This record gives sequence, structure tokens and C-alpha cells, in this order.
Amino acid sequence: MKSIVSAQNPAFKSWLHLAESGRERRARRQTLIDGTHLVATCIERGIKPLQLVIAQGAADNPEIAALLGRLDGVPCASLDDGLFARLSPVDTPAGLLAVIAIPPEAGYLHLEGDVMVLDAIQDAGNLGTLLRSAAAAGLRDVLVSRGSAQVWSPKVLRAGQGAHFALCIREHPDLAGFLDNYRGTVVATEPAAAQSLYELDLRGPVAWLFGNEGAGLAAELAARASRHVHIPMPGGMESLNVAMAATVCLFEQVRQKLARPGLITGA
Repeated sequence: MKSIVSAQNPAFKSWLHLAESGRERRARRQTLIDGTHLVATCIERGIKPLQLVIAQGAADNPEIAALLGRLDGVPCASLDDGLFARLSPVDTPAGLLAVIAIPPEAGYLHLEGDVMVLDAIQDAGNLGTLLRSAAAAGLRDVLVSRGSAQVWSPKVLRAGQGAHFALCIREHPDLAGFLDNYRGTVVATEPAAAQSLYELDLRGPVAWLFGNEGAGLAAELAARASRHVHIPMPGGMESLNVAMAATVCLFEQVRQKLARPGLITGA
């Protein structure tokens, strides 16, 4: 295993560019994932890392050793702990990073199932949590607009906790064009909407629209929603964090789809 202790090492500089530059990640179609959980999830999804990087202080970690045993043939380097900390998106790194290829994007204009549409979600933690909720609720397709945090950044990957590898994600699509072609129900949440989320029949295909943390949905997208709903909040709070609101909506849809026939009436 090659040992790297200098910040001038070309390999370290390459990894640092991936950690810090969205432009670099897009150009190379590669990114960094951090921690044993994400690396293990990659393996389970059939994704083979291009490179493994281990902090020198984690060389004897049995969990890392077990993962290395499952990735025979993948290049592996040992990195000075201080340099490793510069690559990791967390304050207390687990000691394992991997370089992976960003998967190619598929078409999206004629999707027919449930879809999450995200407009200008700027916080990496929110974006990762939204993806995690979508994957947990069984969605497959997510569209992410320009002005959002980069989907494949290490911080979003960390917040997503493996959700990326269960989803088909498209960055910077033509959202208006997609919505104009979508044949299901297009739902947007709006605090002032007359209809409650719980009054809406969500058993058919739904395109869920969730907007920017402060400004909400762009007007051209909100205008394309066929249903505007509010989430009842008897505690009197004005609003929910966008990731929390999305989770409430997605799992109300899960509840309805799992309910026995005849128990739910459409609104």
C-alpha cells in the first residue's frame, strides 16, 4: 500500500480537487465518498470504487480491513491523518474515503411513476436528507434544478447516507418541460393552500414539488402544480424545514398506498 505524507503529492492534489470543486467533479464525473457505511453501501449496490484512501491512524480498524477484503484489486493508499482530515467532509473522520464514478444520467421527460422535483435546494444537508427520504419512501426518480447544491458533493453524499445509490438522479433538467409532459398529479405544498395534504388521494403517480429554503418554488413551477396543499400544524408553527415537509408528504403517500382498499376516499 502506497503511503502519502506530502500535500504536494499529485494523488493528494487530485483528491483535494474532487473534495472542494464541483467543477472538477462534473468534468471528471467522479466524486469522493466518506466512511465505512457509504463504501459498504456502494459494494452492496454493485458499485466498485476506483480508489480507496485510508487514514494512517485507521490502518488497524477491523471494519475497514473487512471492507478492503471485499475490494481486492482496488488501488489503495495510506494518507497522513492531517491530509486525510482536509479531504473528509466531517469533523471526526472514520478513516476511509473512496473515489467513485458518478453514474450517467437517464432520460426524464416521459417518467410515469412517482417523482421528486427539487427547485434550488441550496443547503447540502437538506438536499441529502431529501434524497434519503425519497429513497426510504420507495421513490426512484429525482430531478434537481440549477441553483441547488451539487448532488454528488461529499457533503450531500454524507447526508444522503447511501440514498444516491438507490435513486436515479438528474441534475439541471428542464423542469417545466418535464411537468408539462407528466401525466400524474403534480403536488406543491403551500402554507396558505385551502386543501390539506391528508384530504388528497395520493395512491396514483405523483410529482412532488419542493422549493428553495427561503423563497419556495419558482413561480413557473408552482403554476404547473395541479394540486396545492398545506400540512396541518396544530402547534401553530408557520412552516417546516423543506426536508421535514417532504418527509411528511412522502410517507403520507406511503401510508395511503399500504392502506387496505376502501379505507381512503379521494378529495
